[in-house]
Amino acid sequence: MNALKHMTFAAGLALVPADAGGTEPSGWRALADERAVIRIADAIDRAVDAQDWKLARSYFADRVTVDFSSLSGQPAANIPSDDLIGTWAGNLRGSKTSLHLRTNHQVALEADTATVSSNGYAWNRMEGNGDPLWEVWGTYEHHLVRSGAGWKVDGFIFRATHERGNPWVKATPGQ
Repeated sequence: MNALKHMTFAAGLALVPADAGGTEPSGWRALADERAVIRIADAIDRAVDAQDWKLARSYFADRVTVDFSSLSGQPAANIPSDDLIGTWAGNLRGSKTSLHLRTNHQVALEADTATVSSNGYAWNRMEGNGDPLWEVWGTYEHHLVRSGAGWKVDGFIFRATHERGNPWVKATPGQ
């Protein structure tokens, strides 16, 4: 398994263009940064689905600009990250479960900032009022900043492109 990891990593390096100076360290650093920010975007989903709110919070800066207007109708806002996690924890709990998936990551790096764009799918499941499922497809955009503590998300946008299922599941917090 370890050899496979190294082969995959090495194969990924072939996709990283050399910088203008042709020095290897910037190529390695760019690849490491790209992998790190993708891992964070994916890890947020895993933490949310596990309802591990402390872990989910650890991936965010103290404040985050969030835009879920395509789902909620509310405008984008810059809020404390604790408030974002508190809202998720209040909705996705107990009898309500979720599964988030993302793919086709595209990363833009610039100095100590990064943007991860990806396609996403999520479902929420909760018994109690007809069809127990609500699903949504769309695109995610995570904006990250590098700090002394590593990469942290300071911007988060979800643009819904399609949804189906029971809107009651979407709107009703778990018990």
